[in-house]
Amino acid sequence: MKILVTGSAGFIGAALSQRLLERGDTVIGYDNLNDYYDVSLKLARLARLQAQPGFSEVRASLEDRAALIETFEKYRPQRVVNLAAQAGVRYSIQNPHAYVDANLVGFVNVLEACRHHEVEHLVYASSSSVYGANTHQPFSVHDNVDHPVSLYAATKKANELMAHAYSHLYRLPTTGLRFFTVYGPWGRPDMALFLFTRKILAGEPIDVFNYGQHRRDFTYIDDIVEGVIRTLDQVATPNPAWSGATPDAASSLAPYRLYNIGSHRPVELLRYIKVLEQCLGRTAIKNLLPMQAGDVPDTFADVEALIADVGYQPTTPMEEGVARFVAWYRDYYRV
Repeated sequence: MKILVTGSAGFIGAALSQRLLERGDTVIGYDNLNDYYDVSLKLARLARLQAQPGFSEVRASLEDRAALIETFEKYRPQRVVNLAAQAGVRYSIQNPHAYVDANLVGFVNVLEACRHHEVEHLVYASSSSVYGANTHQPFSVHDNVDHPVSLYAATKKANELMAHAYSHLYRLPTTGLRFFTVYGPWGRPDMALFLFTRKILAGEPIDVFNYGQHRRDFTYIDDIVEGVIRTLDQVATPNPAWSGATPDAASSLAPYRLYNIGSHRPVELLRYIKVLEQCLGRTAIKNLLPMQAGDVPDTFADVEALIADVGYQPTTPMEEGVARFVAWYRDYYRV
């Protein structure tokens, strides 16, 4: 199968591309290699893909409509996984326009390209951040998510709405995946595990928000990738039982689906840090701080829809995932 993966130099995009190539798919990677974090890490991820047959790449932004259309016309992908986005809750408070450009303008360009080039299925990254002010847990895709607490979350909710419009108007099958805190080897340097590891090894204090008392549904990268592949392979279909009188938020009379991909095992941040300390053989100097603007106290994924529709749920224990990350980090950075 010929698959376009946007954000192919990113954490999830590179890992997904690797798995697709291993199973024999042709992968077209699309990434602008922006400097939101260390570009050398993105290049190192790409280098592992470039060495393999079946991989092509385009270096451009989703906002560059001409480059995106040219890519679709040249490669004619059968399916598309859109992972390119401006990530980060806190950064969206500092630089909101970057999120409008990449996550809104860029996403409508993807939708239009898919519409006009007979794409069989569009799978796109949403986020657990869309649950915003919701407190009912575990977070369910069947619940309404109308109260975002960050612009990043609002752009991801907007993506889900935009995708539904295209599924309805043009019968474009779309599947949105709400990822819960992803971690593991080749991860993002702006994420907690990466930041904590670097600072603990350097003997520097780590900032622990909400005094370490919030819980996150930490989800290992291999589990995320398996969930993406399972949903990619199962093209979204209409839900014949859907009713406008009692509308289900996760499906539609259009070929449209939403899924959570999370471990379904939330862990308190202080426990996460404790496991990291054990793996590093060091004790963290903790700078306990109140919760930051845009954050939520807890995340907890209901994955029943994922299990029911594609027969999968994440399985990697947090302790095992953190140990794998530390082994990778020490090897990659020679520390």
